[in-house]
Amino acid sequence: MKHIVQLSLIVVGLASLTACSNMSNADVGMVTGTVAGGAIGSLFGGGSGKIATTIGGAVVGGYVGRQVGKQWDNN
Repeated sequence: MKHIVQLSLIVVGLASLTACSNMSNADVGMVTGTVAGGAIGSLFGGGSGKIATTIGGAVVGGYVGRQVGKQWDNN
């Protein structure tokens, strides 16, 4: 059940990007990276460590996604 909730959040997060057609690639990359990073981070850790890995994954994913998006904007 927990994985279904996580998958649903990922799908909703990514689907919401279609409504943001005026966003730059950097912004889309950051949002996508944050959602994906948080989802991947939530697969690790236990107890309060799971919260930390989820937040860490979201932060790292958002940063990486933004950097990739900036490269797309520049090309």
